[in-house]
Amino acid sequence: MHYNIMIKVIIIDDHPIVIDGLQNLFFNHADIELVGAYKTGQEALDALKKLETEVILLDINLPDMNGINLCNDLKKLYPQLKIIALSLHNEHAVIRSMLQNGALGYVIKNAPGNEILEAIHEVARGHKYLCSATRATMTNAEADQHITVPLITRREKEVLQLIGKGLTTQQVADKLFISPHTVESHRKKLMEKFEVGNIISVIKLATDYRLL
Repeated sequence: MHYNIMIKVIIIDDHPIVIDGLQNLFFNHADIELVGAYKTGQEALDALKKLETEVILLDINLPDMNGINLCNDLKKLYPQLKIIALSLHNEHAVIRSMLQNGALGYVIKNAPGNEILEAIHEVARGHKYLCSATRATMTNAEADQHITVPLITRREKEVLQLIGKGLTTQQVADKLFISPHTVESHRKKLMEKFEVGNIISVIKLATDYRLL
């Protein structure tokens, strides 16, 4: 298959080895131009204010924000962007959440190079693309069709991390300069979002989905 149109791509990933690998992969493909690589979501958001791109390869686990939230934000800000989730995850709930929040493609990080290239070409044309491992997961996932990963705010993540370290409500409040009542509100909201009855279950699920 031959593609003649230049596709501008940016990478949002904090692993140098991933960025290096993708740069090498694109080097021999004249129709793909890597216009930027960013380690945090905020760096990418700042760059996109003055940068033109068509396709974004987006890691789900970023140091400063959750990739699912970022995907949602990017699609609201730049509806024309085509986003491919690039992840270590191959769980149905995570894949489904990324697709529901605006990703057109989903590729596992250890997928063969030709699948990453195919994903870029397909989403650039407005088509959905799942790598072979992800397609297999989605095919076998009928049992948990309704499960998605909740979107959590940065503040909710901070509260959850501190609770996970064993801090009391008062200690969390002191650490974040908020009231104990606000901490309890976040705790209640998190249990509602994850549809569980206690904060320990929230921490376990958030850890499983690598939100923490």
